[in-house]
Amino acid sequence: MFTGIVEELGEIAAIGPQGDSVTLTVRGPLVTEDAVHGASIAVNGVCLTVVDAKDGTFTADVIKETLDKSSLGALEPGSKVNLERPVRLSDRLGGHLVQGHVDGVGRIVSREPGERWDVVTVSLPPHLGRYLVDKGSITVDGISLTVVEAGADRFSIALIPTTLALTTLGHKGPGDPVNLEVDVVAKYVERMMGDRS
Repeated sequence: MFTGIVEELGEIAAIGPQGDSVTLTVRGPLVTEDAVHGASIAVNGVCLTVVDAKDGTFTADVIKETLDKSSLGALEPGSKVNLERPVRLSDRLGGHLVQGHVDGVGRIVSREPGERWDVVTVSLPPHLGRYLVDKGSITVDGISLTVVEAGADRFSIALIPTTLALTTLGHKGPGDPVNLEVDVVAKYVERMMGDRS
């Protein structure tokens, strides 16, 4: 479980093709300082399992299912990525409950710069629209954000200077893919209400 509060802007150090999967080597000195084999680290909002960690990098296997349902397949060596370690039960929950299970991929539609912040509009796969509400939570590339305006096929978010400076969303532009995870609470409520027939 994660919170969507990015700890570090890391970088893809290497990508090793493995048939229909890949091995990612990610540079992230902060998140690897206590990483061990089997630990979880979220990469752009995708929970990955550490296979090896050394010299400020970690390696993780990414299977075809994950490549097909996330934007990780579009990464190249040198790509910047958002990194977060799992939350400890004793930690504050600074964002919202994030599983690291991507629900779909959106694309940045537009950016409207303000004096110190940007409003970004992101396309939304149609099956996810029902989970978004104005002022609700969404995870974009692993970042816990507040929805400014929710539509059937897109939503907008406002990015503060810290988010612009310390995450991938400060560097992405129109057309770039982003991983989306809707609020898991909404999915559970939908399921429970659907079973009340």
